[in-house]
Amino acid sequence: MNFIDPLINRKKKLTDIVQFYKKIPLPSVIEISESGTCNRKCSFCPRSSPDFRDIKEFISINLLKKLVKELGRLNYSGIFLFSGFVEPLLDKNIFSLIEITRKYLPKAKIEMVTNGDVLNATRIKKLYQAGLSTLLISIYDSKKDADKMEKLFIDNGINNEKFKIRHRYLKENESFGITLSNRAGMMDNAEYKIPSLLVPLKKPCYYPHYTFFMDYTGEVLICSHDWGKKLIAGNINFQTFIEIWTGKAFNDARERLKKGDRNFSPCDKCDVNGILMGQKHKDSWKNKISL
Repeated sequence: MNFIDPLINRKKKLTDIVQFYKKIPLPSVIEISESGTCNRKCSFCPRSSPDFRDIKEFISINLLKKLVKELGRLNYSGIFLFSGFVEPLLDKNIFSLIEITRKYLPKAKIEMVTNGDVLNATRIKKLYQAGLSTLLISIYDSKKDADKMEKLFIDNGINNEKFKIRHRYLKENESFGITLSNRAGMMDNAEYKIPSLLVPLKKPCYYPHYTFFMDYTGEVLICSHDWGKKLIAGNINFQTFIEIWTGKAFNDARERLKKGDRNFSPCDKCDVNGILMGQKHKDSWKNKISL
């Protein structure tokens, strides 16, 4: 349970850059969970729970366009991440979604996390042609598969700064190669069980200070670990990005979590180490701010 993904250091360097809009710190990571489906059920994922619903629905192009247009007006230059609770490459519109994002966010670092199961030379080239900056490939089965995937990228002339292999096939005593958490209490019935906390941790967490997480429905969660979608801060279909980011739900969570107060749902069940990154963003939020 103490394993720390070596790629955390890479992400920390990127998230240490704080961008402002009218003295408001913008998130360094905007994460999109652009569907309700995945082709795998890993033992250390809430999807391995028998009651976890796989929903084959996908984000609308218009919804994504609304978000990136608003971010474009803010000159957003942080990380725009296709990841979340799903496998992004199952979306037939994924190349168009990246192209639209790149059109409106020319300075952003557009990244994607994938299990790589459907990757081939053609798809790899199309992803970068569409505007992707970096592809993070999680390999779940073996080192042989990891080596094969790395060779595929190198053989196609992809610079090693544009892709990263994440070794998720490690043994249980190595935490499967993942910085594990109980996903805000959603691992009780998973194949690899991590129990919900009975008493909330008294430890700070900076996720709401630097991360903005939108589900394919337009709902914005307070944290990317909230797999149960228990605390919804707003909905991009009906609100602007800034309204949600500076709204009551986010502001209240920031104020409480920076003091180590996790005594509210879903944070009361969560065991995540929330201070691995985001310190500079936490320091940038002086008070509750709203426009």
